[in-house]
This record gives sequence, C-alpha cells and structure tokens, in this order.
Amino acid sequence: MFAVIKTGGKQYRVAADEVLKVARVKGELGEIVQFGEVLVVGGDATTLGAPTVSGASVAAEVLEQGRGAKVIAFKKRRRKNSRRRRGHRQEYTLVRITEILTDGAKPTKTARPKPEKKPKPAETAAAAGEDGDEAETSAPKAKAKSKAKAKAPKGKAKK
Repeated sequence: MFAVIKTGGKQYRVAADEVLKVARVKGELGEIVQFGEVLVVGGDATTLGAPTVSGASVAAEVLEQGRGAKVIAFKKRRRKNSRRRRGHRQEYTLVRITEILTDGAKPTKTARPKPEKKPKPAETAAAAGEDGDEAETSAPKAKAKSKAKAKAPKGKAKK
C-alpha cells in the first residue's frame, strides 16, 4: 500500500517503513506525527482525492530534527564594486512512515520511550573518587617533560 502526501509545499510518495526527509515538522524525537493532507491512496484499489482523500492520514515517527548543508547565494554586479553573499541552511525532519490510515482511523503504534542519556566518561571518573584525581595529576607531568625536550638547542650555535 502507498500514499501521496503533501507537506512543506511538496508532495511525496510514501509506503510503510520508508525513511523520508521532509521540511521541518513540529515533534520531538520518537514522537508520532500525522500527515493529514493525503492526495492519493493506492494498493489493490486506488483512491484519488478531490483535492484530498477524506478520512485518510499517514502516521510517521520522528527520527531526527536537523539542518541541511549551507547553500551560498552570491550576487555580483561586474564593474560596479557590488557584491552580496548570503548563506542559508534549510531545517528538516527525518521521519519513518509507520502506517497509512484510512476511514479516520487513529495510529495504532505509540511513540517510543526516550533513551536515557549515558554519563560522560569524565563524570564517571570524578564520581569514582581517587581514580579520577590520579589520572588528572599524572597528565601535567608528561606535558612538562615534552616541553623540556622541545626547547633543547638543535645543531651548532653560530659565532
């Protein structure tokens, strides 16, 4: 089964379990979002909307919120000493299509629980107590030795 949805001024042909990069949509990581503007629902029988299919929607899980690569708009008017440089980064949402719904059905899949943040290695060493302190004191001594070697004169001195 497939559907054609409209979001962010563009149209996308989607199927279940597809990963899609669309214009920014409100939603947090792991949350389920619904696209209500469904233009076509296909499969065994194709249903065309006029302009949208009533009661149809597409559910998707938000995988990532991000910004695209920078695009530079550079304008130059020759012999006029006039230049303009402007950059732009388009915001996007990476979504995985979970299901295509018809007849006003609600999404059956729920949002996944947020993963717990793992503590950074420096935080765990400090929490351990003395082990973290010993590691910090030994590092400056190694740096001091390398600086002494670097300042040693090379070759013969000029007279």
